[in-house]
Amino acid sequence: MLPWGGISCCLSAAALYVLGRSSGRDADALKSVARVTQLKDLDAASKVLPLVVSVSGRVGSDTPIKCEYSGLRGVIVEETAEQHFLKHNDAGSWVQDSALMLCMSKEVPWYLDDGSGRVYVLGARGATGMELTVGSELFEESGRSLVRGTLDYLQGLKMLGVKRTERVLPTGTPLTVVGEAIKDDVGTVRVQRPHKGPFYVSPKTIDQLIANLGKWARWYKYASIGFSVFGIYLIAKHTLGLILERRRRWELHQRVLEAAAKRSGKNGDDVKDENGSETTKSLMPDLCVICLEQVYNAVFVPCGHMCCCTACSAQLSNCPLCRRRIEQVVRTFRH
Repeated sequence: MLPWGGISCCLSAAALYVLGRSSGRDADALKSVARVTQLKDLDAASKVLPLVVSVSGRVGSDTPIKCEYSGLRGVIVEETAEQHFLKHNDAGSWVQDSALMLCMSKEVPWYLDDGSGRVYVLGARGATGMELTVGSELFEESGRSLVRGTLDYLQGLKMLGVKRTERVLPTGTPLTVVGEAIKDDVGTVRVQRPHKGPFYVSPKTIDQLIANLGKWARWYKYASIGFSVFGIYLIAKHTLGLILERRRRWELHQRVLEAAAKRSGKNGDDVKDENGSETTKSLMPDLCVICLEQVYNAVFVPCGHMCCCTACSAQLSNCPLCRRRIEQVVRTFRH
């Protein structure tokens, strides 16, 4: 049997190592991006664009969205409606469950503004580190009709209500964006996902992002080493167990040969070389294979082997011949 525990640990260590390498590469990539202290500097650098840069500012828009429930103004708004209900399970009890009814998303063109200039951001929802603030959570109790409620009940459901959630990127939120800065035909500077390189939209500063990625890279590294050591230990333990088991069986076989040879008046080598395993079986003595002194008189259940005396059998938990667990020892008697 393969040591699946050790193999799983080694595979986990390999996966963690790959994640650690990826985090380390991202941290190195962030260290190499051009840091823009003022957004107006990007206009001055228009000759060298496109360029992977790190820019910071506050979220703004000429056409912000007004949230329906929270009243916040934002540039990205996601609305979800989740139905909550009790469901009758097979055990006969009611358990709470939910199902997504509606998910809508709105986005308008938006930019970062630091007082010196503006930079428009494209494709922010697909960037790493992008998180939307929960603007509001509202639970509306179910107001269904008696007929509808009866039909739901017959299907094993009790409607509780609908939870509506607004997630929004509000205007005025301070953000750091790492991406490729380009300039379009009308001279507007935009930051978007680069063809190759990092793309982050996060409330953290560039230094915080680098520190966080470095921390995860170290954690993945240490975890990978730990899983590797434990996996190797499990594999080595399994291998050593197999070696000791084979050695034990070989020693047991040798003891049986010696006992057979002693019983027949020959030495063990002669018995083995002359007729092989068949002679060994024919010369098998009636002595216990453990002590080689008492006649074997115990049968192991459930394997059915009979090779030990009752005194030695009382000290065993597994059959010495097949290693199957002994559930019961039955004493036998001879005529």
